[in-house]
Amino acid sequence: MHEYGVRDVEKLLRLPRSTIRSLIDAGFVSPARGPRNALLFSFQDLIVLKAARALAEANVPSKRITKSIRDLRRHLPEAMPLSGLSICAVADRVVVKEGGSRWQAESGQYLLAFETEADGSISVIEPVTAEPGASAELHFADGAALELEDADAAVHAYEQAIETDPTLLDARINLGRLLHERGQYTHAERVYRAALKACGNEALLLYNLGVLLDDVGRRAEAMQAYEAALSSDPSLADCHYNVALLYEDFKKPKDAIRHMAQYRRLMGHRSK
Repeated sequence: MHEYGVRDVEKLLRLPRSTIRSLIDAGFVSPARGPRNALLFSFQDLIVLKAARALAEANVPSKRITKSIRDLRRHLPEAMPLSGLSICAVADRVVVKEGGSRWQAESGQYLLAFETEADGSISVIEPVTAEPGASAELHFADGAALELEDADAAVHAYEQAIETDPTLLDARINLGRLLHERGQYTHAERVYRAALKACGNEALLLYNLGVLLDDVGRRAEAMQAYEAALSSDPSLADCHYNVALLYEDFKKPKDAIRHMAQYRRLMGHRSK
């Protein structure tokens, strides 16, 4: 069953949309289409997306990742089993635990675990290892692991990551998104604007800033951010969609139709 939207994947797996799109384009997952052509992911897709990202970050060769993911998907249940399911690395083996049984998917070095919460949601469990003097990447991993359990601690971890490496884009993106989700709009905007100064006009930063400004009703500024994002990356389908909606609000139907057509073209291209 496909029941997770793009926003669900972003929140559950801590993956920016650019990464989700790249994994789709690489053929690791083939999401279904829902109302208004929205992407819908299955439980299997969530597991595969996070596993593929982890293997890639571990510098596993792409052919080996493809084989690992193919073997992993073949053994995964269609839905979360009542007994729960977890995935972890034991030495150089990818091991899946389902209830009281364990099985190996394919060789690959990464550390990743999925656990079931009482409400059936999925959380990603990562080791919290960052200490004073730790790398920015470790602070970032802490932030990703802590978001569901302790948002304040996650914010602090992301801030530590940024302090250690001001160019760590993912930390700035996650921090801004987390603050936005918590309703700390002013703080989130400061984070995004500081990120743009430190990392340049990254399309995803501009898009996220646009979403924030859109949510607080600053539609003209949101349009400027969206247009800047599209100038940096015209393939941002979701950005075209949001721009189309804004043009509808601005009573500019021709521009709205043009961007909606571009959105549908891009989404149709990805579904092939």
